Amino acid sequence: MAVNKGLKSIAESSPNFSNQALENAVNEIKAVDKDDGHQFILSQFLLDEAIRDNTVLTQTQKNDALETLYNAQPHLQVGRYLTDVVRHTASIIDASIIPLDDATNPQPSTFLEILQQVQTVQGLIPEILGVTAKEKKRAVNDHVGSLNNIFTTTEDSVAPVFTRLKRIMELIDTNSRTTSALNLAITNTAAANLQIRTFLAGVVADSTDFQTTLDNRINTAVGFYSTLQTRLSEIPGDPTTDLVAIREEINVQVNLENSNLTSISTYIDTLSNNLSFSTLAEDNEIRNLLVNVAQNKNWQTYFTDYEINQANLNPLYATGTDSDKSAIIDQVLANSGLPDVLDATDLISVANKAKRDLRIDTTNFDSFTAEEIIEKSCVQLGITTANRTITALSQTLLNNMNQNDRDEIARELDLNEDSDTLS
Repeated sequence: MAVNKGLKSIAESSPNFSNQALENAVNEIKAVDKDDGHQFILSQFLLDEAIRDNTVLTQTQKNDALETLYNAQPHLQVGRYLTDVVRHTASIIDASIIPLDDATNPQPSTFLEILQQVQTVQGLIPEILGVTAKEKKRAVNDHVGSLNNIFTTTEDSVAPVFTRLKRIMELIDTNSRTTSALNLAITNTAAANLQIRTFLAGVVADSTDFQTTLDNRINTAVGFYSTLQTRLSEIPGDPTTDLVAIREEINVQVNLENSNLTSISTYIDTLSNNLSFSTLAEDNEIRNLLVNVAQNKNWQTYFTDYEINQANLNPLYATGTDSDKSAIIDQVLANSGLPDVLDATDLISVANKAKRDLRIDTTNFDSFTAEEIIEKSCVQLGITTANRTITALSQTLLNNMNQNDRDEIARELDLNEDSDTLS
């Protein structure tokens, strides 16, 4: 039931959805670089922007330059991969992350549609697959976690990824103020980035071939990143391992979201369509057809065994725990009038019950006395008869048959549970 309080106020205003919270968190990390020569990440943000916004370079030239720089000590390209995260989240807000396709997605998607699809997945997976969406890496945060502060919050004692990254940037800044070799490496790297920006700002459309000059400046920056990595590794505790892990954690999250969102429509269609196919199994002729045309063994098994599994289903056997099972067995026994024989000294009743036991071969039992039936039944069921009175045999046989009645119901209950369990 919807909450009405406040509904009118939101209905008459715009939510102004944005990735501002993420940008604020990124800006905190960027702010560690005070542009005083003791950090390098600010120059990375500016260079990335300069390359992407350049109107003279072709897209191929831009991609080549960006990738060459990114491949130079990727874990040090903090400005680049943080910028990528900001762009990624912006593409979720404006829904441009969902590719247009004339056949399946001819109209641009919206943020609302993305959230509705994510919500649909949360319901479909437990219903069809019997596990949580999180177990399938399809939880809400597996689709939009970067927008949901996943980089600034944590569920355990480990500090959030952005907090760890900021601390490392602060560590580098602090050490660069007392270590001349590190300071020089940072200064050279930032200067090389600036030289590339300055060069790009002067390139015009009718310039003569500038590719060689651009390549040389890019390669100079690459060389300085190698030196910078060497100097960073000399910091006590060496932050390299943490920087590599942080970049990997961020990239894994972004790649997961991108993969999940770009395929979400197909994923929903697959689950929904397969669920629809399963409902056709109630029709015998269609079920037989599906067995013949499905090439997947799991599908063949589902439809081949459908009738048997359906026969095993019994709403009376619905249970959640072992204690529930015991109570259900007692109830089914009572409803069936079982145990139907309680007095082992009533040999005729015990013998008649033996005649109804499907485990016992009752051939010629009509010509036997009650005592003989009891003794022969014991032999068939593996009950020792030597040196035992007929009353003792009758009691043992009756206990065995009453337990069998209980075991049969338990077996039916297990078959029901098995047929009703998603697999």
